[in-house]
Amino acid sequence: MGLFGRGKRSQDQAEDVAEVGTDEVDAPEGAPLTGARERGPWDVDEVPERGQRVDLGALWLPGRDGMELRMEIEKVSKVVSAAAVSLHGSSLQLQVFAAPRTEGIWDDIRAEIAESVTKQGGSVDDLPGPFGRELLARLPVRTSEGRTGHRPARFIGHDGPRWFLRGVLTGRAAIEPAEAAELEAVFADVVVVRGSEPRAPRDLLPLAMPGQRPAVAPAEPVAAPVDPLTRGPEITEIH
Repeated sequence: MGLFGRGKRSQDQAEDVAEVGTDEVDAPEGAPLTGARERGPWDVDEVPERGQRVDLGALWLPGRDGMELRMEIEKVSKVVSAAAVSLHGSSLQLQVFAAPRTEGIWDDIRAEIAESVTKQGGSVDDLPGPFGRELLARLPVRTSEGRTGHRPARFIGHDGPRWFLRGVLTGRAAIEPAEAAELEAVFADVVVVRGSEPRAPRDLLPLAMPGQRPAVAPAEPVAAPVDPLTRGPEITEIH
């Protein structure tokens, strides 16, 4: 679904998905923080060092025992557009975008997501959550029997300095607070590395495979994935 108003993508622009780590991503939480806030997500200027977070370019990702990491890749541009982690039967997809210097964009994006879900025949509630306002969506899906069902998803977000981090929780974490706690802690300990280059608001910040650096930014902005729940071909690498 078109969540950021960048236009619809054709079928040949679907994403590949690379499972790069893992049956286990067992890195502990990152280094202590120097900022005054009690929880993140954090800007890179708020942390003294990366510690043992996994370097994904625009994101430093904290690990948990048994966590699986997948990197989603734009098929045409080959830009790594999202990171998705799975833990205990639930998943968290992470994407980071450029944002204005003076104001956040989460309020506008929530309204756009809600409109998109409703137009597709789903429903959505705008609720308070641990990171502020969030959306609990029920996305329409086709069952194996050919009937229409609904799949829950929680959209969470955080406006940082010149960036916006979006998370999508699916599985039991979307509807059971106790099941969401670990993935919420991962979201809260993410560090965003925005960079100093000028970018238009809502431009996707490209990620990198673990141990690699992001490719040079393409001349044209990379649109957000149409559907954060869609998975493509997968390659598995065990760490």
